[in-house]
Amino acid sequence: MTFMPSRHLGPLLAAGAFLGAFAPLGPGAAAQSMMSGIAVDGPAMTQAELTRGEVEARLAAAVPGAPADFTGLRLNGLDLSGLDFGGAILRSARLNGTDLAGADLDGATLDQAWLLDAVLDGAGLRGASLFQTQLTGASLRGADLSGARAPADFTKADLRGAIFTAADLGADTTNQSMGLMRGVLRGADARGADFTDAQMLRVVFEFADLSEARLDGANLDTALLAGADLSRASVAGATFEGADMTGARLVDLRGLADARMGGALNMDRARRE
Repeated sequence: MTFMPSRHLGPLLAAGAFLGAFAPLGPGAAAQSMMSGIAVDGPAMTQAELTRGEVEARLAAAVPGAPADFTGLRLNGLDLSGLDFGGAILRSARLNGTDLAGADLDGATLDQAWLLDAVLDGAGLRGASLFQTQLTGASLRGADLSGARAPADFTKADLRGAIFTAADLGADTTNQSMGLMRGVLRGADARGADFTDAQMLRVVFEFADLSEARLDGANLDTALLAGADLSRASVAGATFEGADMTGARLVDLRGLADARMGGALNMDRARRE
């Protein structure tokens, strides 16, 4: 099966949108983009080398201590909906356009995997590892990423109703050998998503829709919220120290009295209409 990237990916990738995920921490830090030298419409990103049946066979053969391993495999465009990938290793796998709706990916390793335009609606990703995972244009409506480590690229992803409770999307400022890795939700639709107690240090939310989202107890220190819509979001106990609020829409925030926004930047340029 061959998957063709959606039309919106072409100009997005050509413009280097992925670079936002890897912005350097300071002068001299070398930022790296996973898009360097990648042909988005090439076989590695559009074709599959296994069938659904072969994937199921590998999953069935897994035993405790020896999880199913799909490292680097091309699984683009397959219908893998509803399968149990719990604890599986999908590091650097290609899953562009793959249907993983309702799949169990709890505890799975998806580091540096490609899921451009993939469908993960209702999928379980509890405790999963999504370090540098590419999810541009993916759909994760109602997906559960509770406790996941997810400094991933969710640019323009559909995250409506997704659960990020106690997830860690933030930058690890102690390990910067490859530049600043952090979650990127630029332009994402996260209406009604649950980020309760999530760690989101330096996460990029530029122009994201966070209306009616739950941000209670979340750490948004130094996050980039320029142009984001936080209308009717719940922010009780959330911290925004050094967060950039330029152009952010802050209308009818819930729990505002219990939030720590005193150290946020450019509050005078936020929208409150």
